[in-house]
Amino acid sequence: MEQNTENYFKGRGSQINSHNKFDKYSYVREYPEMLDEEMELGQKTEIIYTYPKTIINKVESPDIGLEYSLNPYQGCEHGCIYCYARNTHEYWGYSAGMDFEQKIIVKQNVVEVLEKHFSSKSWKPRPIMLSGNTDCYQPLERKLELTRKVLQTCLKYKHPVGLISKNALILRDIDVLEELAKLRLAHVMISITGTDESVRQKLEPRTATYKNRFKVLETLSKHNIPCGVMVAPIIPGINNHEIPKVVELAAQAGARCAGYTIVRLNGAIGPIFKDWLLKAFPDRADKVWNQICDAHGGNVNDSRFGVRMRGEGKMAKSIKQLFDVSVRRFMKEERDFDFNMELFDHRAGEAQLSLF
Repeated sequence: MEQNTENYFKGRGSQINSHNKFDKYSYVREYPEMLDEEMELGQKTEIIYTYPKTIINKVESPDIGLEYSLNPYQGCEHGCIYCYARNTHEYWGYSAGMDFEQKIIVKQNVVEVLEKHFSSKSWKPRPIMLSGNTDCYQPLERKLELTRKVLQTCLKYKHPVGLISKNALILRDIDVLEELAKLRLAHVMISITGTDESVRQKLEPRTATYKNRFKVLETLSKHNIPCGVMVAPIIPGINNHEIPKVVELAAQAGARCAGYTIVRLNGAIGPIFKDWLLKAFPDRADKVWNQICDAHGGNVNDSRFGVRMRGEGKMAKSIKQLFDVSVRRFMKEERDFDFNMELFDHRAGEAQLSLF
């Protein structure tokens, strides 16, 4: 790979706006010397409000381990370069690159639609994951509090909910999570990809520090909120050597379980990641790229159910072995978690309506 370290935007994951496959035309920089400003350099976040008719998504993928998800936001300011959700931004007419980090779609009526869904007599309670796509505790949540309102709604209807996040903002809602946990209605997974802050600042530029994420696990555990760690994604040549340390520190902090996935660069994520890799780690770009290919049968992408998350070949096998050994060594009290499905009450909203 040819090194390309120019125009590296600190504080952003993606360094480019990739072409949207649904667009007939695309912008190019044929004559950059004629531009007053760099085309890619928009650093301001734009909020786009939407009012969807449905909010709960049926998960059709058989290898994810969940049936339903809910995403208050589309797009994510965290800017994680590897995020598989980047591809979904193209369906909204935006780029999977910088647009994904700068144009955030907010589902403003999420609670209203959720209450309507829970109130339906035909709805049978199943755990809903926040979020199956973008982080429900991304920076905008501090102001908008949509995730907190969703959790309050789940508590109101006694509905099971799972969460996955890499933001310490989740501790703001420790009061609601604690009440849910008392009823066995909540489980939290914290995503931790390593311990090296210099790597995190490039890989996940606007997320909570690794140190703070371990503190989140510790705080959740102290409040008896079931929690685990997702060492995901594992990127060969960047963070695969961190697996034992992450599992060890997570176990010490109170994580009850652990999971992992191997990075896969489907769709627009491939060229976005490759551009970032050349700029962020030019000295090892070739090695990292080739090892990702080695974990997916010679490609950087893989959509096959049952294989895509864990990869195949020697690299994938070595990662699995390292993860399994780490869990057996440091997480000896690994525990399964079962949600309580018996408390759900679809009439919970009627009591409030009766007051009027």
